[in-house]
Amino acid sequence: MLARFLLSTAAVGLTAGAAFADSSITILFTNDFHDRFEPISAYDSTCSDEDNAAGECFGGIARMITAIEQKRADAGDSVLLLDAGDQFQGSLYFTQYGGELAAEFMNQLGYQAMAVGNHEFDNGPEGLAEFLDLVEFPVISANIDVSQNNLLSGRVPKSVVLEADGEQYGIVSVLAEDTPETSSPGDTVIFSPSVDAAQAEIDALTEDGVNKIILLTHVGYSRDMALAEALTGVDIIIGGHSHTLLSNTDDDAAGPYPTMVNDVPVFTAYAYGKFLGEIQATFDDDGNLTEIGGEPMLLDASVAEDEGAVARMEELAAPLDELRNQVVAESSEVIEGSREVCRSGECAMGNLVADAMLARVADQGIEIAIQNGGGVRASIDAGEVTMGEVLTVLPFQNTLSTFQVSGATLIEALENGVSQIEDGGGRFPQVAGISFTVDASAEPGSRISDVMVGGEPIDPEATYGVVSNNYVRNGGDGYSMFVDAENAYDFGPDLADVVAEYLAESGPYTPYTDGRITMAE
Repeated sequence: MLARFLLSTAAVGLTAGAAFADSSITILFTNDFHDRFEPISAYDSTCSDEDNAAGECFGGIARMITAIEQKRADAGDSVLLLDAGDQFQGSLYFTQYGGELAAEFMNQLGYQAMAVGNHEFDNGPEGLAEFLDLVEFPVISANIDVSQNNLLSGRVPKSVVLEADGEQYGIVSVLAEDTPETSSPGDTVIFSPSVDAAQAEIDALTEDGVNKIILLTHVGYSRDMALAEALTGVDIIIGGHSHTLLSNTDDDAAGPYPTMVNDVPVFTAYAYGKFLGEIQATFDDDGNLTEIGGEPMLLDASVAEDEGAVARMEELAAPLDELRNQVVAESSEVIEGSREVCRSGECAMGNLVADAMLARVADQGIEIAIQNGGGVRASIDAGEVTMGEVLTVLPFQNTLSTFQVSGATLIEALENGVSQIEDGGGRFPQVAGISFTVDASAEPGSRISDVMVGGEPIDPEATYGVVSNNYVRNGGDGYSMFVDAENAYDFGPDLADVVAEYLAESGPYTPYTDGRITMAE
C-alpha cells in the first residue's frame, strides 16, 4: 500500500510525495491500564504517598488527565483518543468497583473508541455488559460474535468511523483468539480468526469511502506485526495485550516507535498508565499515509496531578485503605515479579507464590505447585510489605485448587506452560516441588526435559498431588489437561491471603531463585 519509508528517531516519512499532504492528526492512546488509577512504583506496584510526594512514582489517573488535556490543547480539533483494551483487572479498585470506575474516568477524558481486551471478560459477559451500560463511546471488536449472548448482542460493533477536523478515520479492532483460555467470555461469545475478521471490516470501510484505517488491537506485539504482514488497506496499527514498550529513546524498549512492518507502522506503549501513547500522522488527499512519528510520553513527576482527580481518588480509596495499608511482612530485597522475567524463566516472585501454595497444602499429600506466570502482576520492593502490594501482585481473587494427575499429564502441562515463551505467554509455569529444563529453541510440545520430583525423575505412570489456582485447574492459560483431574477441590483459601500469611510466617523474607527451572543454552 505504501511505496517506501525513511525511518528516523523522530518520524517516518512514507511515499515519495505524489499527492499534496492535506490532513494531519494527533492520535493519543492508552493500552493495558489495568485499573492503575493510583500512581505506580518503578516495579509497577503500589506507590506510597511519601514516594509520590518525593517524585518517585509514575502514572495514575490524575497525571493521565493532565497529560491528555495538555495534548488536546496543543493539537486543537485534530485529535483522536483511543484505548487498546484491558482497562479491567489489576488493583483493588477493580475488586471494589468493577468496571464502574474505568467508565467514569474514560467518559470524563472523552475517549472516542476502545478495543475489547481479554480482561474485559474477567467478570464474564455480565461485567462487560455493565461497562457498556456506563460508557459514552463505542467498545469494538471485529472477531467476536456476541449475537448469542442476550446481554451483549448488538452492543459490540466491529468498527467505528470517527471524525476529526473534518476527516473520517475508520477504527477496526480484533481481540486475542485465546481469550477463552485467559479470561471468562463463556460459550456464547464466538471467536473468529483475527486476520480474516480484520480484513473483511477494512474492506467494508474502504468500499464505503473511508480511506484512512486504524487497526486498534488487543492481540500483542508479535501478532500485531503478523497482522501488518497479512493485511491490506490498513494505515496504522495500535496495539495492546503484551505490555510492550516501543520507543526511540528508551534503552529498555523492545523496538522502535513505530515498528515498521510491510510499510505499516505498529505502535504500543507499555502498560499501567505509565505512558501516554502519542502519534502524529499526515495523510494526502487520497488517504495515503505520508508521514508518521511520535514517542510515548512518560508520566513521571514532571506531569502535575489533576487536583480534582486526586480528590476523587481519595474518596474512592477510603473503603480500601484499611486493608491495603496493613503491613503483613518485610522483605530484605526486591521480590522480582515483572512479566518479562516471570513469563520466560524462574523468577523470585514465582518461587514465593509457588512455595507458599505448596507449604499451605503439603500436609494433604500434595507434592507439586504450579502457578501461571501471567497471574503474577508486579514486583514488591524491599522493606515493609503491605497487603495492598500483595494484592497488586495477585489481584485475581484466585483460590487454591488441589488435585491429582499422572506424571505424563504433568509433563503435558509443563509443555503447555513453555509453549509461548517467545510471545511472553502468561501460561509459563512457576513451580515448587518439581524442576525441569526448557529448550526454548525447540518446537512447542518438545521443549521440556529432565523433569524431577522430590529429587527423582518423574514417573509418567505415577499419580502426583498438585496444587495450583482455580483458574489454571479449570483450563485457564491452556491447561486443559487439568480439567478432568482426579479429586479436584477448587475452593481453597484466596491465593493472596496464602502468600501474605506465608510471608508473615517467614520473618524478614529473602527472595531467591535456586535453579528449579533451567533454560538450555
